Order: sequence, then C-alpha cells, then structure tokens
Amino acid sequence: MLANMKSPLMLLAVTCLAVGALPGHASAITAELARKCSALTTKQFPPREPGNPAAGSAKGAGRAQHGYFDKCVANNGNVDAGTPPK
Repeated sequence: MLANMKSPLMLLAVTCLAVGALPGHASAITAELARKCSALTTKQFPPREPGNPAAGSAKGAGRAQHGYFDKCVANNGNVDAGTPPK
C-alpha cells in the first residue's frame, strides 16, 4: 500500500517545490487606470478609420502604442512623468 502512495506523494512534492520556486507575481492594475491609459493611448494614436480597429493607427505602430500604454501604467496614468519639459 505504501508503494502505491509513494508516486502520487512524490508528484505532489515536486509540484509544490516548483510552484514555490516561481518568482513573485506582479500586481494587477486597476480598471480605472486601464481605462484612463487606454483612452490616452487612443488619443495619442488615433485610428486610421474610426470604428475599424483592424485599419491600424494613423500615427505610430503597435509597438509604439504598447510602449506608450506601458509607460502610462508605470506612471499611474501620468504619461508626461519622466519626460523633460519643452
């Protein structure tokens, strides 16, 4: 009987060790911050054809939009933070 339980217990032990070794989880952003950054990104990169997201952006590419959104989230919705004034 002990031999039959050894395999599942080893699997459980290895799984627990693997989960425990994972790096810390990133905290999720709030819905309010996501909406604000999405609106700012849309304002900064207007769509080529309004109402058709597949048409692409009139300014910038997808990487630029993603970077802008990430910068907005990192600065809690203040995309001008970290850029020197003109």
